[in-house]
Amino acid sequence: MIEKTYNVGIYCRLSNDDERDGESVSIENQKLLLQRYVRERGWNEVDTYVDDGYSGTNFQRPGVQRLIADAKAGRINVILVKDLSRFGRNYIEFGQYTDYLFPSIGCRFIALNNGIDTMSNDGSTDVMCFLNLFNEFYSRDTSKKVKAVKKACAESGKYMGTYPPIGYKRDPLDKHHFVIDEETAPLVRRIFAMRASGMAFRKIATTLNAEGVQPPGELYYQRQGRTDPRRVNHLWNESTVKVMIRNEAYIGNMVQGKCGTLSYKSKKLVAKPKDQWIRVEGTHEPIISREVWDTVVSIDQKKVRKSETSDGIKSIFTGLVYCADCGFKMRNQVERFTYKDGSPGRYSSFMCGSYSRSGKSACTIHTIYENVLTQIVLEDIREKARYAAHDRERLLAKIIRMKDKEQHSRAASYEQEFRVATARVAELEKLMQNLYEDKCAGVVPPTVFQTLMKKYETERAQKAAALPELEQKVRAQLENRHDADQWAEIIRRYTEITELDETILFELVDRIEVGEAQKCGNTRVQDVKVFYRYVGCVDDALSQERRAAV
Repeated sequence: MIEKTYNVGIYCRLSNDDERDGESVSIENQKLLLQRYVRERGWNEVDTYVDDGYSGTNFQRPGVQRLIADAKAGRINVILVKDLSRFGRNYIEFGQYTDYLFPSIGCRFIALNNGIDTMSNDGSTDVMCFLNLFNEFYSRDTSKKVKAVKKACAESGKYMGTYPPIGYKRDPLDKHHFVIDEETAPLVRRIFAMRASGMAFRKIATTLNAEGVQPPGELYYQRQGRTDPRRVNHLWNESTVKVMIRNEAYIGNMVQGKCGTLSYKSKKLVAKPKDQWIRVEGTHEPIISREVWDTVVSIDQKKVRKSETSDGIKSIFTGLVYCADCGFKMRNQVERFTYKDGSPGRYSSFMCGSYSRSGKSACTIHTIYENVLTQIVLEDIREKARYAAHDRERLLAKIIRMKDKEQHSRAASYEQEFRVATARVAELEKLMQNLYEDKCAGVVPPTVFQTLMKKYETERAQKAAALPELEQKVRAQLENRHDADQWAEIIRRYTEITELDETILFELVDRIEVGEAQKCGNTRVQDVKVFYRYVGCVDDALSQERRAAV
């Protein structure tokens, strides 16, 4: 009888989680143990297959894939592992290999520490399915524990990512904390300033590329003294700028948990809904002021597109001017002419977008020249700035009264309602506790207990559900005051403003409404309202007070 030759493939695996178990499961110790086993039996060690730093929950590992390929090719006919968990922790995939593939190609499988040998007839393989299942449970449990730890760290404001955003670096004393990188922070401030002026994401990217500014990825690898291994064009692009502009890290907030895996078996990342993100404010020093951040957020919400006019000159008002009657954005148009001396001239004006598209059946023209609009808005800003600088409290009181006209009269009742509801919830919880104790003591019959408990719980749930809305109504007064204060602090800087630009407009103005022009004798009269960010139309607040005085 010819003795069979055993050509052995030794497989070793170590995941990041296994490293905490110490030397007993190290790659080197696995190899030494298995090589001694092969030598003692006089078998041939063909090759050693290693996956270092890979999870056992899937089999898309380079080492195990090479091992299986060699087994299929007949290069090896024995697969030797330290224990079943080294080969894998996925119950279903594990069984497909050990129960179907390996027997079909005549490959023997041995898990040394588990006493498993598929060639043995002693029944040792009968428990293999249970051991595999336990290994999978272990992976599931480990995954839950790791996720819980990471979530707790994120909720405490610790950074759990790999690379800090450009403009920041890790704190040398705490790797989970950001400190400002003085080398790259000016670039971040410049990009936000460009966006605050209304510049499109793509235009920002092309400007940076034209100037030869390094993108974040290339800068990272340069600082590491390594060549960027990624197959990219090493240029700024629209999405890179967009991600930066929308990253709350630049105002000192840490937002994490935006994506996650489908399960512990899959490493594919999927986006999570916003209500599941972990957001902690004030975790580190901001690079960008809140005013600049609010400005770029406002631009995003308005979806401002600075389309070029026929002569290539863009208006600073594009995206801010609306028809007061139909609400459509007004369209910028340019009229070119020639002066008597032969020099070219131009008139820039705005007209109702609905009229421009559909004619008189939709709306009227509402036209206004840009130079006139500029003077009106400039004077309005100066007027409000002087008012805020010289009589701030009186102006803010008028604005708050306007914003809270309906709510102001109900503020006291909302506060009273909130106090009563809070007290009632506490009272019901105490009643429910006493009722349960009386039931346990036999004082209250079970039927009475169930009826009263259901009644109390229904009322408690209703009151508790109403508390957040009541609390929000009570807070509204304070929030309106904060908004008004913020607006006053910004606009008072513009008492001596002599010229408008996009940055000023986007910082101060939310929208401008233009009414239809009317003829009063030989005078053209047109109503123009400036709606400021945070507070709305200040003229409305002032006119309300004047009407009240009359």
